Amino acid sequence: MSSENFVDINNISKRKIIDNCFAILGLLIIFVAIFILLGLVLQILIEGLPRLTPQFFVSFPSRKAEQAGIFSAWVGTSLVMFVTAFVSIPLGVASGIYLEEYARKNLLSAIIEINVTNLAGVPSIVYGLLALGLFVYKFQLGQSVLTAGLTLALLILPVVIVTTREAIRAIPISLREASYAVGATKWQTIWDHILPYSSGSILTGIIIGLARAIGQTAPLVTIGALTFIAFLPDPPISSEFPYLPLQTTFPFFNFQQFFAWLNSPFTVLPIQMFTWVSRPEQEFQINAAAAGTVLLMMTLGVNGIAIYLRYRLRQGIKW
Repeated sequence: MSSENFVDINNISKRKIIDNCFAILGLLIIFVAIFILLGLVLQILIEGLPRLTPQFFVSFPSRKAEQAGIFSAWVGTSLVMFVTAFVSIPLGVASGIYLEEYARKNLLSAIIEINVTNLAGVPSIVYGLLALGLFVYKFQLGQSVLTAGLTLALLILPVVIVTTREAIRAIPISLREASYAVGATKWQTIWDHILPYSSGSILTGIIIGLARAIGQTAPLVTIGALTFIAFLPDPPISSEFPYLPLQTTFPFFNFQQFFAWLNSPFTVLPIQMFTWVSRPEQEFQINAAAAGTVLLMMTLGVNGIAIYLRYRLRQGIKW
């Protein structure tokens, strides 16, 4: 065996050792991170589960820990996340489609792409300051559910846009060429072929964005979220027939009453948790752990729904 072959074998052996060491180090880091995360989650569950009674979900905050609940907090979180998803998902997906499929590849599109990518890493408090000056003071939307939803929509919009572009970019060019070959237009190709095949990755980006938004506190505190609220927003429907807010004059549907909940003050679960954690009594600490458990369940529920939808979409593509 020549000396050159011997050196090559030694180099290959060293590289294999280095690769194995790196793989072992990576697994150790992952196991440590998962162990710490599971420890924190178990601690919250152990402390909070005994407090999770039906009364806890239908009671408003109180100065007495045993009477305090998260009624206004979980309702506010649900409404804010509904507005966030309603605004960010269609706007983010449409923006990603335009930037990837329709926008010309020039200096302007490159600048937009760089800024969108950078905005995904901007601290959330910056979005809170932007929303305070734009939505609260400029547009006079007030410290409302609508303002909170728009603020969190701005927060996760770059994530949705970037994920949508990456998902579309991963589709093979042969799929587009086959669609064009049978006479399909650009939009028909995108709607019937590109979006169905990229929907799983797009949903993953939406999950990441919503999971980030549901736990945000800083931007909502900046725009004026309440720390103590003992009422709910006005419901869009009534308890009496015909249940919808109708009126005798034109327009016969009372839009102002139907969308009145958008202008209502609000609080969310992370802010309620922060308020209880800052209290010295141990009972409020237990309440905070119970609220954290509910927030964790809501996050897992959103993720579970998205994973199920992604699975169903992929099954439809296979057929």
